[in-house]
Amino acid sequence: MARVGLIVNPASGRDIRRVAGGASVSDAYAKRRVASSIVSGLALQEEPIEVLAMPDAAGIAAEAIEDYGGAASLLDMEITGSRRDTQRAADRLRDDVDVIVAMGGDGTVRDVALAVGETPVLPLSTGTNNVIPTPVEGTVAGGAVALYATGAVGADVTTRHTMVEATIRGATDRTVRGVATLGVVDRSFVGTRAVLDPSEYLGGVVSRASQGEVGLSGIVGGCLSLAPDQPDGAGVFVDPEAARTVRAITMPGVVETVGIDDCQRLTAGETIEVAVDEAVISVDGERHVEVQDATIVAGPTNETIRLNDVDAVYERGPFP
Repeated sequence: MARVGLIVNPASGRDIRRVAGGASVSDAYAKRRVASSIVSGLALQEEPIEVLAMPDAAGIAAEAIEDYGGAASLLDMEITGSRRDTQRAADRLRDDVDVIVAMGGDGTVRDVALAVGETPVLPLSTGTNNVIPTPVEGTVAGGAVALYATGAVGADVTTRHTMVEATIRGATDRTVRGVATLGVVDRSFVGTRAVLDPSEYLGGVVSRASQGEVGLSGIVGGCLSLAPDQPDGAGVFVDPEAARTVRAITMPGVVETVGIDDCQRLTAGETIEVAVDEAVISVDGERHVEVQDATIVAGPTNETIRLNDVDAVYERGPFP
């Protein structure tokens, strides 16, 4: 039987950018509506489909599968309310389902990417910085994964999204991975995870760039265009005093002028380096880890996450 995994991040879309900017609200009620629509969309295929869902503290996934007419169950796992829930669920689902729907923002996609392996993911936008997740109606998303899981469409409806990586070379070496962006932020502590002031960036790398995207990938998008399925990345150094500037959407509802000291395309294996006394590394739009007395070496990596392309699914059929 075809199987679809469902991961709902109940905490996505609830950071300070809803106050500081113009980010839309994605509360528990809205997420329940989306999750229920995803499950309803599976009926686009008559073939039975089993749903395996990550439990969550808000009961969103449980409510979504409660009225499902087919086989459905919650994973037997302890919920901690942290991002580790998403990572453990992705690891559990990766070998048991044909495709996973992940509801959240860029941070949720990153957590899934770290554990999902080769299993395709349809990331559905219910976060704040939704660079990677698809802004598509839930029933449409459910129909797309139903067509994929049952084999009605082939593997050519998935794409590989390049990822980025930073090695922190200091007293203890450490590696940090992201899907879309890794930034070096001129702050001494994580604090509020959202990066609200683009002038705090010292530099960073991205795996995709467009002026229509939010955050660091949008800043780089003012310099060059980079499709997420290209094996390349791009590196940028930010300087508020630089003569070269770009206009960018730095967070939802906010457009700012950002000074660019240098911006360059990077092939796999090429890196940029940033030496810092104190800094914070941001990953996919959120400040993530504090570093001291280190050199940060960052660039695109050969690792990818497979994404289910909703438009490609419906373009390819199935047709009689």
